[in-house]
Amino acid sequence: MLQISNTVSIPEEEIDMSAMRSQGAGGQNVNKVASAIHLRFDIQASSLPDRYKDRLLKRSDQRITKDGVIIIKAQEHRSQQQNREEARLRLRELIKSAIALPKRRKRSKPTRSSQRKRLDSKNRRSHIKAMRRKVTDE
Repeated sequence: MLQISNTVSIPEEEIDMSAMRSQGAGGQNVNKVASAIHLRFDIQASSLPDRYKDRLLKRSDQRITKDGVIIIKAQEHRSQQQNREEARLRLRELIKSAIALPKRRKRSKPTRSSQRKRLDSKNRRSHIKAMRRKVTDE
């Protein structure tokens, strides 16, 4: 059971994990041992609440395919068990971040001094440009 929140959890049967060889340099061990973990989680077929599914599917994340499958590859650690835990943790964080509502922005008013500075700089710039104009005899 992967606990997402107090009320939401994902059964292990819905999470498909397979072991594979890690990429990159690493000596003899990397060529012999399948320590990297490839996690697949089908959002549509899961037991997540509908609001979780909707928020996940609307999200533009490269780990979510067009078919609604989350794919996570963990290969940072040397042991398969640590990579398995890392992949589960990343899945949990992805789901939690999708359901978290962004903070509402509080409107703020510019200070008087910042308004004054802005108008002064506009006046200065205006004066500089006015000095570039042709001189007319009146």
